[in-house]
Amino acid sequence: MSRVSPATRESVPQNQRAAYDEIIGARGGPVRTGPVSVLINSPEMAKRASHLSSYLRQESSLSAKVQELAMLTTARELDCQYIWNAHAASGRRAGLSDALVDAIRDRRDLPTMAADEAPVVNLGREFFRTHQVSDATFQAVLRQFGRQGLTELTTLMGYYGLLAFNANTCAIDLPAERTESVLPI
Repeated sequence: MSRVSPATRESVPQNQRAAYDEIIGARGGPVRTGPVSVLINSPEMAKRASHLSSYLRQESSLSAKVQELAMLTTARELDCQYIWNAHAASGRRAGLSDALVDAIRDRRDLPTMAADEAPVVNLGREFFRTHQVSDATFQAVLRQFGRQGLTELTTLMGYYGLLAFNANTCAIDLPAERTESVLPI
């Protein structure tokens, strides 16, 4: 059970109710699950984060497969059950192999990866484990995705890091429609 109950219009500060109403309207109703169910406790912040999320998910130069791989790498490195279970199946649908998704989940040796996959996993693992990125990893990402793609990829991982921080801190419930195994932690 989540440590934070879902926000209501009455539970948010009065000066942020317009932002709350805007988010609820855009989402078609109250936000009961997922990281946004935590973020909406600060509606103006959630509204601003939503703009970044929309850009990263719908307008970025990165393919859906690369986006999903970045989200899964971030979820695994930060042990975020919610994000993992919300994205593992969509990663598979976007073209990630079962072998790759399962190896990331289980922290096993990775199978041979496509040219656009290895730089993503290496960047995420290296940064989240060492808090730095080597010149070799940086150059591999830059060669594969260019400056814009590198910037969008690192920002996407940072954004999902923000979501994972909130999800893990508040112990939000796993998605009801989950089809994936939980992360072995």
